[in-house]
Amino acid sequence: MLRARLTLLYSTLLGGVLLLFGMAVYTLVNVTLIRQIDNLLDTTAKEILKVARVDSVGELTVLHLPPLNMARNIHVQIWDKEGRLVSSSLNRDEFSDALNIKGLLTTTSSYDDVNYHALHMRVLSLPLTVGGRGAGTMQVGTSLGVIDTLQQDLLYILVMTTLFAIILAAVGSWLTIERSLAPLDTIVETAEQINRADDLSRRIPYNNLPNDEVGQLILTFNQTLERLETIFTSQQRFLADVSHELRTPLTVIKGNLGLMRRMDTVDEETLLSIDEETNRLTRLVGDLLLLAQAETGKLPLQKETLELDSLLFEVMQEMHVLANNKVTLKLDEIDQIQVSGERDKLKQVLLNLVSNAIQYTPEGGEVTLALSKIDKKARIKISDTGPGIPAEDLPHIFERFYRAEKSRTRTKAAGFGLGLSIAYWIIKNHKGEISVESKEGMGTSFEIILPVAS
Repeated sequence: MLRARLTLLYSTLLGGVLLLFGMAVYTLVNVTLIRQIDNLLDTTAKEILKVARVDSVGELTVLHLPPLNMARNIHVQIWDKEGRLVSSSLNRDEFSDALNIKGLLTTTSSYDDVNYHALHMRVLSLPLTVGGRGAGTMQVGTSLGVIDTLQQDLLYILVMTTLFAIILAAVGSWLTIERSLAPLDTIVETAEQINRADDLSRRIPYNNLPNDEVGQLILTFNQTLERLETIFTSQQRFLADVSHELRTPLTVIKGNLGLMRRMDTVDEETLLSIDEETNRLTRLVGDLLLLAQAETGKLPLQKETLELDSLLFEVMQEMHVLANNKVTLKLDEIDQIQVSGERDKLKQVLLNLVSNAIQYTPEGGEVTLALSKIDKKARIKISDTGPGIPAEDLPHIFERFYRAEKSRTRTKAAGFGLGLSIAYWIIKNHKGEISVESKEGMGTSFEIILPVAS
């Protein structure tokens, strides 16, 4: 479970940090206290050395041990070089052995922790010399009982504080993570509802959500749902349109064949109708194949450097036949521009746009073509004086099978509604752009931008 893993992770990290902090505090306090004890032992040893003396033969004697502050709890022993106890602040009968036996052999001052008669002590062993010769050893020690107790209390406090902090962090992390990840439950629930009901119109509530990773995830998820809904709706419409486009010619072919079978004769007009519908089906399948290749980025293009102005003149000559004095086809301006592309595909785009302009322009209207160069790019503009395209249709004009007129009653010359979609993908595969501007009653203008050949 994600919440449990995150909570465990945060608690473990906090516990590790507190453990390192506790070890540092414990070590620092211990070192500080031991240093203070060592300073106390050293100060005491120096006070004693001020009153120590030797006799005429070099034997070590002590006039008297200074009155030690009982609050210090300090004990002193002085041993001669023969290992005999010369002076002691302890009862000699009860404590006749050295505070630190190993310290009697030391040649330099040393501090050691020892257990003396079940008492934990810190002992300073200080060699004594007379005239450069060893005269004995002085040992100054004090009990570490108070420090040991303090260390135990400190360790207990640090451990309990760490445990309490980890528990508090775990609870706080769980509540915070629970609140932060709560929208994920909504995402899962919404996804399950979509799977059960096949309803892509559902959205995850986004109101009052923070602008963090979870909020961005929900926003992206909603955008994905919106895109999937659009694609799903488009696919449904696509299938319906394909079914309709296929059904019409197939129905005509089937009807004509049935008629020929009943008449038991071959009629030239009927054969011509079948041939036309077969060609119609062939064009539809070819257009769908071309569109599928374009949308998947696998549109085969045999690019070459071509004169765009010559191509435009060629298109105009062919379209004059289609215009047939119904509309005026004229050239506004033209530049000599070379582009890199496939001549047949670009010609197909221009023929489609110009034929559409002629078809939708009323008699007596004008269709204008223009070719110019702007910022090292070629711009082709095809304008007409037709009725224009409604504003609500403009965003969908390059979609497959989309037509501004909603009626499915089409003439054979009306096409399949694939021309603009194919044109869009051909221009895109040429690294160009195609756009449309239109106002109802004021005509339509298509603009193509292509990079100029280097």
